[in-house]
Amino acid sequence: MICSRCIYDDHIPYIFFDAEGVCNYCRQCDQLDETYPTGDAGTKHLEALARKIKYAGRNKPYDVVVGVSGGADSSYLLYLAKSLGLRPLAAHFDNTWNSKIAVENIQNVLQGLDVDLFTHVVDNREYCDIFKSFLKASVPDIDSPSDIGLATTHYLAAEKFGIKYIFEGHSFRTEGISPHGWFYMDAKYIQTVQETFGSKKLETFPNLWMARWLKWTAINGIKKIRPLYFLDYDKEETKVFLSKAYGWKWYGGHHMENRTAYFTNNYYLPTKFGIDLRYSEFSALVRSGQMTRDEALSRIKEPKPFEADIIEEVKKRLNLKEGEFEALMDAPGKTYRDYLTYKETFEKMRWFFLMMAKLDLVPASFYMKYTKKYVDP
Repeated sequence: MICSRCIYDDHIPYIFFDAEGVCNYCRQCDQLDETYPTGDAGTKHLEALARKIKYAGRNKPYDVVVGVSGGADSSYLLYLAKSLGLRPLAAHFDNTWNSKIAVENIQNVLQGLDVDLFTHVVDNREYCDIFKSFLKASVPDIDSPSDIGLATTHYLAAEKFGIKYIFEGHSFRTEGISPHGWFYMDAKYIQTVQETFGSKKLETFPNLWMARWLKWTAINGIKKIRPLYFLDYDKEETKVFLSKAYGWKWYGGHHMENRTAYFTNNYYLPTKFGIDLRYSEFSALVRSGQMTRDEALSRIKEPKPFEADIIEEVKKRLNLKEGEFEALMDAPGKTYRDYLTYKETFEKMRWFFLMMAKLDLVPASFYMKYTKKYVDP
C-alpha cells in the first residue's frame, strides 16, 4: 500500500494509513504545519524572534550561532540571520571528510556576508576510527557521529561567547521527517560502539553527553531554533539565489557536501539496508507543493547518483584490508537496540522533553521521534 498523498509505502518502518489512505508521517507534518505557520504569521514570528535575540545578545560580539556545512540550507540561514539584522557566528564541525565544494561554499558565503567562523576540527585518525567502528557495528547510523559532533559544536560556540540562540538549517517541508528505525543517534550510543569496536579513545571528538546537554539547555537556557520552519522555503529558488549572490555551488544531492554523508546515503544505506533517503525528501517536496507526486514516483525509480571512487577512498582512509570492506557490507544488519543508548532514558523523560520543546530548548522533532516508545510490528 502507498500513501495517497506522498510516496511513502508499506516498506517504510512503523507506517500506518488512516481511512483516507494518508500515512501517519504526513499527519505528523500536518501537526508541524499548524505549529509552525508560514506567510505573514511566519514573518511576524521571525521578526519578533529577532528582537528577542538582539536583546539577549546586547553587549556581546554575536547574537546567534548558525551551524554551517556548505549546504544550501545552512548557507541560506546565514543570509536570513543577516537580513533579520542579527550578528551571526557561523559554527562548523570538521570531521575531516569535507568535499572541496563544501569548503569553498563556506568560505564564499562567510566572506560575502562578513561573518566570523567557529570551527571544531576532530583528529583525523580518531574520526576515521569512529567511522570504522560504526561500520563494524553493522548499523544504519554510521554518519550519526557527524550529526552529534555538529550539534555539540553549536553549543560549544554558544557557551564560549555567551550566546543564547542557535539557528539550525532544517526544514521538514523540504527534508521531511525520517521514519523511526532508519536512524538513531545519541552520545551513549557513540561511546558504546567506539568502546566495542574502536582502537582509540574519544579525545577530540565532541560528544553530546546528556549532563552537558541539559546544562546548556535547561540551565544555560540555550535555545535551538529552526527558522526555515516559518518560511515558504523553496529549495531550488534558494540554490539559484546563493549561486548568483555568493558564487555558491551545487554539490550534486542532499547531504552530499561531505564525503562520509555521500558514502552513507548514496551507497551504504541503499546497498546494505535498502534505505533510500529520497523517499523522505521527495515526499516532503510533494507535501509542500515543490514536486508533483507523479514526478516523485518517477524519480524514485532512478538510480541514486554514485561515484565509485568513494568506496576506494573509504577503504584507503579506514585502512581496510583486502576483503574486509566486503565482509563488513555483507555482515548481518543490526540496530541501535543492539547497543547501549539513552533511548530508554529519553522515553522516561518524555514529559520533560515536551516542556523543553515548548520552550524551544529542543527541537519538536526530537520530542516526536526520540521520546516515543515504539513497539515492533
